[in-house]
Amino acid sequence: MGPHSTGRDDRPGVSRRTFVAATGTSATLGATAIAGCVGRGQQPNTVVMTAATDVEGIMYSDGDEPSVQQALWDAGLDEDITVEIQTVVSDSVQRMQQAQSALQAGRAPPDIHMMDSGWTIPFILREQTTNLSEHLSSDVVDRVENEYLEAVVETARHPETDDIHGLPLFPDLGFMLYRQDLIEDAGHDAGQWAEEPPSWEEFSTAVGDAMAESDVDYGYTTQAAAYEGLSCCSFNEVLTSWGGAYYGGADNLFTAGDRPITIDEEPAVDAIRMMRTFIDGDDPNALDEYAEICPSSIVQWTEQESLGPFADGNAIAHRNWSFAMAETGSEEAFGEDLGVTTKPYAVSQDEAEYGGVGGTTSALGGWNLVVSPYTDRREQALQVLEAFASEEVMLTIFELQGFLPPIIELVTEASEEEIGPIARYTDQVERASENAIPRPVTDVWPEQSALIYQEVNAAYRGVKSPEAAVSDLAGRLEGSETEVAQQDVD
Repeated sequence: MGPHSTGRDDRPGVSRRTFVAATGTSATLGATAIAGCVGRGQQPNTVVMTAATDVEGIMYSDGDEPSVQQALWDAGLDEDITVEIQTVVSDSVQRMQQAQSALQAGRAPPDIHMMDSGWTIPFILREQTTNLSEHLSSDVVDRVENEYLEAVVETARHPETDDIHGLPLFPDLGFMLYRQDLIEDAGHDAGQWAEEPPSWEEFSTAVGDAMAESDVDYGYTTQAAAYEGLSCCSFNEVLTSWGGAYYGGADNLFTAGDRPITIDEEPAVDAIRMMRTFIDGDDPNALDEYAEICPSSIVQWTEQESLGPFADGNAIAHRNWSFAMAETGSEEAFGEDLGVTTKPYAVSQDEAEYGGVGGTTSALGGWNLVVSPYTDRREQALQVLEAFASEEVMLTIFELQGFLPPIIELVTEASEEEIGPIARYTDQVERASENAIPRPVTDVWPEQSALIYQEVNAAYRGVKSPEAAVSDLAGRLEGSETEVAQQDVD
């Protein structure tokens, strides 16, 4: 996921091999842009692709600077084929609605839709995508199947046939960033967190002590607004780390209508109680073992708002996507004082009741490239996707904008000279990829996601008790699942 904040599009371009700290939000692909109106008089061999301004900014080059377009040509794309970006808003839900409008109308261009990994499957199920397993070369299909991060590939498969309908452009992974220097000054050994994430109790104690020993205002900043990013990612991570699940574990992520509703069980209640404790330690539902470390304003924060205090040196720890490592890990920022780990946890995998949950985790975000079934430039669009599957193109995108390549080994094998500060944290990137938790993407996920973030946000704000919130949520999700099951019968 990570598709839900607002990044920045006012920074200068970045030369390859000198990837700088100030990258844009990989979770969202940049600042809001006016939806482009392209396609009239579309030139032969021009392929129109939707993207926000971050991608548009690296697609072309005015001079000697590298560009994605040049990298695509270097990877074998016919030099008479060019990619034209149709700019779209950064907000993921609005982008989904724009794609839905175009595809329901059978409108093309766009020839290629850039789709959030969180809502690609609904388009696949509505037969609004092109089967890439049938149309891409066997070499590219094999590479996707065998070398790409499996969790993100699963977001682009047809749930019933296993065929690939989207080419992962980049995944994103959630991380815990922290000021190692301030935590160690408070007497805690945060250096080991890089290899072994702490328990939530240990984490909150250390962050609380570091707050008391330093002059920063905030302990832990994260995203807790009532928006998609809460249900898909920041709460999904907390829920999973407590051994909880929306629908009974990782095996039930991609098929709706006949799965258990498990959000009203004890792990979910405790996960919310912990977060409520972080916000207000005096709340009657607070857990005794945990410190109050979050500002109450997190209930209104998405990615950029929550990053600001941490990047400004006014917070001890922060949850965000991979781009934040580059932004805060440079020598101009915190340098080697920046610690990074995957999510703390309360319940181990062995202790969790359901499969695929418990232990440290990292929410999965990212974006897929989907070829419109209505394009009259299908062969050119497929050529473009073949080129995007080149490792050199992946590295160009990573080094220009900080978006992780779908082949994680390209990062873990690189040096800091090549890719900047994120190279110091490649072990954590690899661990995050191995413990990535996708959101439960089905055709009804957009509706169910809204139900989840409304109830969880209400509990975080103290408007509802954790027990009441999960009970109400379970009933609403049960109704949604029953509707799906009934539709299948009909």
